[in-house]
Amino acid sequence: MTWLVTGGAGYIGAHVVLAMRAAGDEVVVFDDLSTGDPGRVPDVPLVRGSVLDGALLGHTLRDHGVTGVVHVAGKKQVEESVRRPLHYYRENVEGLRVLLDEVLAAGVGALVFSSSAAVYGMPDVDLVDEDTECRPVNPYGTTKLVGERMIQEVAAATGLRYANLRYFNVAGTAAPELTDRGCSNLVPMVFQRLRQRQAPLVFGDTYDTPDGTCVRDFVHVSDVASAHVAAARGIAEGRVSALTANVGRGEGVSVREMVQTIREISGTAAEEWSEPAVAPPRPGDPARVVASAERIRAALGWGARCDVRDMVSSAWDGWTAQGSGSPGT
Repeated sequence: MTWLVTGGAGYIGAHVVLAMRAAGDEVVVFDDLSTGDPGRVPDVPLVRGSVLDGALLGHTLRDHGVTGVVHVAGKKQVEESVRRPLHYYRENVEGLRVLLDEVLAAGVGALVFSSSAAVYGMPDVDLVDEDTECRPVNPYGTTKLVGERMIQEVAAATGLRYANLRYFNVAGTAAPELTDRGCSNLVPMVFQRLRQRQAPLVFGDTYDTPDGTCVRDFVHVSDVASAHVAAARGIAEGRVSALTANVGRGEGVSVREMVQTIREISGTAAEEWSEPAVAPPRPGDPARVVASAERIRAALGWGARCDVRDMVSSAWDGWTAQGSGSPGT
């Protein structure tokens, strides 16, 4: 099959492209490069454009003989979504609607959708499974839930085969050039603070969790990418046609614990200035969200292989190799 990866020059998308190519798939990247970097996908056909541009999408699908789409493109910052909800509805919901229009018009029969654990909101359970009620608490999560339901309803009407993959908290890197260079995710955010010899920020420490900080299920980006390969294979081979599944490790790690691991691996744990500082909680942040990954294991035989130290070590190596510098430089 030939897969179009929207957002394929971004952090997660480029890892998906790498994994799919390693699995022998033909890949075309479609990215507006607002946050993506063409240097991440130097040997793959790249079409620069927005998923809101239906004409360009349609031409791309037909010109490259695309038979399946992995839709990673979209806006993903919770705090920004609270400030700019209409921007998120335009990019994430209208962008998906336009994409689905063109997918159906081009006769493309397979779609893997990047969803999010944000669809669950603030679940009051130790492990979140796919039957847990979805009650998103921020516009980002709402746009992902609307996207899932749009895909399900289109599939019911047309026979589109799909997999909605609900990512938990993604970290790490497979190669230095694919490193997450943004500072909206926890790990690079802490790296940035340490590089400047500033205390890492912990957003809130009065949550109903063991140490008062948010608890998350961190999953290596290489594992997330391999989940896309497994989903694409499952669809292509007819083993799944309508899958919604979590992508996580099933292990909760608090933000404070994650910051301590980063301090240890970066060699700054003994430095007084690297002790975390508490900032006000961010709007829309739930206290605890940890995955049950049993459904994707049963459906596709997928399971995460990397642990938290793997994520932080690979990310730190990539961060320093990309010239971001050691602490204090």
